[in-house]
Amino acid sequence: MNEQKTVVKVGIADLNFVKAPNVIRTSGLGSCVGVVVYDDRKEVAGLSHVLLPDSSLARQKEFNLYKFADTAIPILVTKLLDQGARKFALRAKMAGGAQMFTSSNDMMRIGSRNILAVKEMLEHYQIPIVASDVGGNVGRTIEFDPETSRLKIKKVNKEEFYL
Repeated sequence: MNEQKTVVKVGIADLNFVKAPNVIRTSGLGSCVGVVVYDDRKEVAGLSHVLLPDSSLARQKEFNLYKFADTAIPILVTKLLDQGARKFALRAKMAGGAQMFTSSNDMMRIGSRNILAVKEMLEHYQIPIVASDVGGNVGRTIEFDPETSRLKIKKVNKEEFYL
């Protein structure tokens, strides 16, 4: 158990993959949603830092596919399967989607819209969400360990905990 763990970092509107013993982390989850899809037996996981719910909001023809729930999650699933994950074994954990600003305008409620969009995409792929910590009004950093399937969550000014 002495092997060195490398932390693979995922930026905003980005995604990446990891195999045990390495772990994967993303910071700055405010209204964004961090979604981890993994196969626990194969000890492989992917993490997407979803910035916005729907690519139809993109103003330009060429846009970052990792930015939107409806384009990032299909890439996440496909690449995990390419790395040996088994479709029937995929599970998901998610965190984020905070309401960072008070607003009565539904268009500004990005956090809750991101949560819904991620849930819909996972449902489409029949990937069960086994744990989540979403909503609220504080930012989060998350780190997933594919060896233990544990998602560590650190909320701003709060103790870290695991899902």
